[in-house]
Amino acid sequence: EVQLVESGGGLVQPGGSLRLSCAASGFTFSSYSMSWVRQAPGKGVEWVAAIDSSGGTTRYADSVAGRFIVSRDNAKSTLYLQMSSLNSEDTAMYYCAKGRNRNVYPGQARTNHHRYFEVSSQGTLVTVSS
Repeated sequence: EVQLVESGGGLVQPGGSLRLSCAASGFTFSSYSMSWVRQAPGKGVEWVAAIDSSGGTTRYADSVAGRFIVSRDNAKSTLYLQMSSLNSEDTAMYYCAKGRNRNVYPGQARTNHHRYFEVSSQGTLVTVSS
C-alpha cells in the first residue's frame, strides 16, 4: 500500500523559511517522479514543484520559482520542499504526490497534475503570519 506522510508544517513569519518532508513507503520510491501541491483556504489545488526519480530534474510553478527548492533522498525514501521568503499567499495545506507510473516526468505536473500524479490525503499545514 502506497503511503505518503507529510510533516514540517507550522506557523512562520513573513520572510521566514520552512522545510517540509514527505516520507514514502509501499513502493519503490527511487523509480518515481514526485511532486508537491498546495491548497489555500477556499481555493483550488495548485501545483508547486516536481522532481524526477533521480533528483536531477526539477520544475516549479512561477509563484514559487526562486523561493522554493524541491529535493529528495532516495536512500531515505523522503521528498523535501525547502521554502524561503514566505509570504501570506503561501499559507495552505501542502501535499506530496507520486507519479502514477514510472514514465511520468516532472513537466507533466505542470500540464495536468491530476492525470499524472496521485496526491496524498494527509497534508501538512503551513501558515504564514506575523
